[in-house]
Amino acid sequence: MTSPFAPGIVSGRLTPDDLARNFGDLHPPLDAHEAHVAADRCYFCYDAPCVTACPTGIDIPLFIRQIATGQPEAAGKTIFDSNILGGMCARVCPTEELCEEVCVREVAEGKPVEIGRLQRYATDSVMATGRQPYVRAEPTGKRIAVVGAGPAGLACAHRLAMKGHDVTIFEARDKPGGLNEYGIAAYKTPGGFAQAEVEWLLTIGGITIQNGKALGADLTLEALQAEYDAVFLGMGLGGVNALAVDGADLPGVGPAVQFIADLRQSPDKGALAVGRNVVVIGGGMTAIDAAVQSRLLGAENVTIVYRRGREAMSASTWEQDLAASKGVRILTHVQPLAVHGTGGAAEIELEYTSDVGGKLTGTGETFRLPADQVLQAIGQKLAGETGLTLEGGKIAVTGPGRTSLDGVWAGGDCALGGDDLTVTAVAEGRDAAEDIHSKLMAEG
Repeated sequence: MTSPFAPGIVSGRLTPDDLARNFGDLHPPLDAHEAHVAADRCYFCYDAPCVTACPTGIDIPLFIRQIATGQPEAAGKTIFDSNILGGMCARVCPTEELCEEVCVREVAEGKPVEIGRLQRYATDSVMATGRQPYVRAEPTGKRIAVVGAGPAGLACAHRLAMKGHDVTIFEARDKPGGLNEYGIAAYKTPGGFAQAEVEWLLTIGGITIQNGKALGADLTLEALQAEYDAVFLGMGLGGVNALAVDGADLPGVGPAVQFIADLRQSPDKGALAVGRNVVVIGGGMTAIDAAVQSRLLGAENVTIVYRRGREAMSASTWEQDLAASKGVRILTHVQPLAVHGTGGAAEIELEYTSDVGGKLTGTGETFRLPADQVLQAIGQKLAGETGLTLEGGKIAVTGPGRTSLDGVWAGGDCALGGDDLTVTAVAEGRDAAEDIHSKLMAEG
């Protein structure tokens, strides 16, 4: 874990005004006039490609038409019908690689309809009322356990509760929300939105959350199966892949996910310590979020190092460009060899790589960078034993999340298949809930 007392890692690098400006809303919300102007650009395509590109299949032309005709709350319901976490997805989805990338306006003019910002406008309009447009069905008497209060678990729980089932969510952390609460850059969801969304979702009724309950440490799958009619696993990936190089245990070296979580949970961002020279290892969204936020906290030099080329990075081109715009340097075709320092990290030794025929090898040519803080974002793994069939370190599933055990479903990051995106997790949780409901009702 990164130590705030490592040499060179200090708090208070920037003034409160600087921090407030740096961590303001990345995409400010549209006002009513702006939303109408943006909606008027939509062609309302038949068989719209944007709908196909959305993992949750939101009827995008319909909700945009509803905004254009002055019905933002109806638009919000259209979104929530497919994606109950549509508010968060509007803020964090890589729309530039999903719905907006295939927008006819993008293809023809290079400027898509601002689907993400319009989705935020619509969902915020509904949530501002404090009500949700759903009524819980008559109780079925069925009880379902959901492990993990992240996007997959929340989406599953809401759909099941809406159909009249009683749901208990077991969450290992102090707050619900999963990566929405702990793992997303603070500038994407300012103002406590993640918790506000959870509170709004829970108003459907029939859902109870028990915090501090982790599978393996506090719960067993066997006990849950014995007590509940069905079990859904959506606990994400709790383990962090280790940085297997000399010096990885030095103060100042730690997981990027912990750095991001500490920042998200800190009431005073100025109190969070950051290095002067920060190196982030990895090529995904976690690496980008950690690197950008290091800069926003006042780090002077921030470098992302990735072992392959940019085209292989899982972070979108838009996110890579965002990092570059904030002064983050991205070095590709390099891999870490060692972290050097006395009493704490001071330098990182890197080796150039070569990708020949799909096989990555070191070239033997090395160099060093100053690094008083090294954040690893090299992937996560399933924490603990589940007793389920695994593939590639994740729970193997078929169809709508069915696992190798009858009566147990899984979705989100802990399950095999799909992209590691909030919107994908929501879709998997929703689809599993529909399958659970069908099975339970067929059994009587």
